[in-house]
Amino acid sequence: FPLKMLWLVLLTFPCLGGSTPVTQEPAPGPELVGIIGGCPVSARRFPWQVSLRFYSRKSHRWEHMCGGSHIHPQWVLTAAHCACAFKVQVGQLRLYEEDRLTKVVQIIRHPKYNESLSVLGGGDIALLRLEGAVKLSESVYPVSLPDASLTVSSKKICWVTGWGDIRPLPWPFHLQEVKVKVMRNKDCDHTYRFAFPSKHIHQFIKDDMLCAGSSNYGPCPGDSGGPLVCTWVQVGVVSWDNVCSHCSLPAVYTRVMSVTRGHVTKETPLLQSSLLVPPPGLSLFQPHHPTSSVSTPGSCSRSLLLPLASLPSCP
Repeated sequence: FPLKMLWLVLLTFPCLGGSTPVTQEPAPGPELVGIIGGCPVSARRFPWQVSLRFYSRKSHRWEHMCGGSHIHPQWVLTAAHCACAFKVQVGQLRLYEEDRLTKVVQIIRHPKYNESLSVLGGGDIALLRLEGAVKLSESVYPVSLPDASLTVSSKKICWVTGWGDIRPLPWPFHLQEVKVKVMRNKDCDHTYRFAFPSKHIHQFIKDDMLCAGSSNYGPCPGDSGGPLVCTWVQVGVVSWDNVCSHCSLPAVYTRVMSVTRGHVTKETPLLQSSLLVPPPGLSLFQPHHPTSSVSTPGSCSRSLLLPLASLPSCP
């Protein structure tokens, strides 16, 4: 393999809230592969897939920046590093076709998430409350969430979906899916420490993380926040990887089982006062500062590439 820079995938371009009407995307050209090693999703196969949008002052439209999953008529699950003030699109196979965007009115990140540590610190998961309940249909339906006691066995086959980038080709317009195999955390951590011995990181893969995928199969930039689903139950949220699964390193997901505990009655007063509460079984995350949980225009990123360093060739 040639020498490459390994980059951890997060989010980079500024994302600012806005109220300008959505502009129509030009008709896409030929179908292109999206998630690396993936194929186009058939209609109604993954009705919980969500596109997170930010308003681009350069293109004057709401552009796709991350994925997410519909877990309730008024709630979306995504990665904490994707969470900023934006809108979402549900029930769409091809990006920008007949957009009907819904505003995000509340953002709740996991309290463990530390922006200074970024995804390496864990807790890369967040909840988004929508302005109103979305009407459910065959193309818009919540994904099932796992019980906290669920264990995902090594080598289990799961699916990850998204509209993410595949370099050097343009982003696909059609939602992509790819089948990936789960890896034991211990083996995944060893793989990353072997690949980057100079980083002196004691533990790459934390207990609230899950690894899946391999070379040529997995998520790319733009897929962050999207769901990892095993037998129609969401077990992971796309968190970070090594740029589209180069070097045979697996992608890393936030382990959903680590946060599905408790009941609605145990949620924060802020959420109990909501007109529509999230489903039982999902433990929402009490924000560090309650006032910061309300979405306001601000910056977040879309392909924040966090360099590990000048790295050796792939092992």
